[in-house]
Amino acid sequence: MGALIGDALAVGPHWYYNLDELRAAYGPWISDYTTPKPGRYHDGLRAGDSSQAGVLLELTMRSLAEQGRYDEQDFCQRLDRDFFPLIDGTPNNGPGGYTSQSIRETYRLRVTLGKPWGQVSGWADTTEAAERVLAIAVRDARDLGALARDVSSNTALTQADGVVGAMTTAYALALGLMVQGERFDGRISDKLMARVRAGTLPFHSVTNAGEDSVPPGPERPRHTGQFASPDALIGMGHIAAAALDPAVRIEPAWKVSEVYGMPCAVYHQFPAAYHLAARFADDFESAVLHAVNGGGQNQARAILTGALVGAMVGLSGIPERFVTGLARHEARLQLARRIAAQAAA
Repeated sequence: MGALIGDALAVGPHWYYNLDELRAAYGPWISDYTTPKPGRYHDGLRAGDSSQAGVLLELTMRSLAEQGRYDEQDFCQRLDRDFFPLIDGTPNNGPGGYTSQSIRETYRLRVTLGKPWGQVSGWADTTEAAERVLAIAVRDARDLGALARDVSSNTALTQADGVVGAMTTAYALALGLMVQGERFDGRISDKLMARVRAGTLPFHSVTNAGEDSVPPGPERPRHTGQFASPDALIGMGHIAAAALDPAVRIEPAWKVSEVYGMPCAVYHQFPAAYHLAARFADDFESAVLHAVNGGGQNQARAILTGALVGAMVGLSGIPERFVTGLARHEARLQLARRIAAQAAA
């Protein structure tokens, strides 16, 4: 729910890279859902509506809720049957008013060229997959090995870059720990790396406990979900520690967009979300609104931040106006509760 709310909060002020233009359009501080301005991205949507990222997240949620687990065949069938007929492979088309690069590439390979699933991923370096697989992370949160397997497999359906896959899976693992009740702080990396050394997570670590050399024999070929470096796990702990260090300040906090970058790529978006999640771990409203007010690709920033902080504060920690103002919030709450019940079981 935190992710869906973050997405909808940024529908109006999405992709303003000139902050003066953003302030002129929406005032000095965006505090609630807004309607896109005429001629802007998502024109035609109303305050509280979802972008295409929210549509795909809900599609993933529905598959999980109805199948009781992550079923990749069912997920792909839903894309083929329920989603691809609504888009045409061009940017400004389809539900939510805009189709991301990675989805356009997958559409071209799958629909236009007729290639099978498993051969339709592209090289976009965005957080598109992370925005949907976070639902899988919530579902699998009590089994981080299964989480890594399912998230990395789903990510690979549309995004082929190994670095994107590693950073997406690392984010999802952090989210899984938040669902378990952990905090997003400087210790997050140690908690995840302990599982890498125990062999639970598919990140390569040259130095294991008590070892200082690479195991003998040829290196085994890597497969989907087996990542060459644990740096995607290690980096988030440093970012969180800096966010909580009184000697390291980004003021106001929305300026994370200027420190880490406003564009769409994973290496801009994940660090900003990690900073905001650590700094506002108990304050959902501040976390998502600073994500939104930073401009640029504020939608991805707010989705990723909203999921992490939402997992820490719970539904009761999300302001009621954000829940009731979200389009179709009752149906989405029902889906979220079904997935939560599956995860608990």
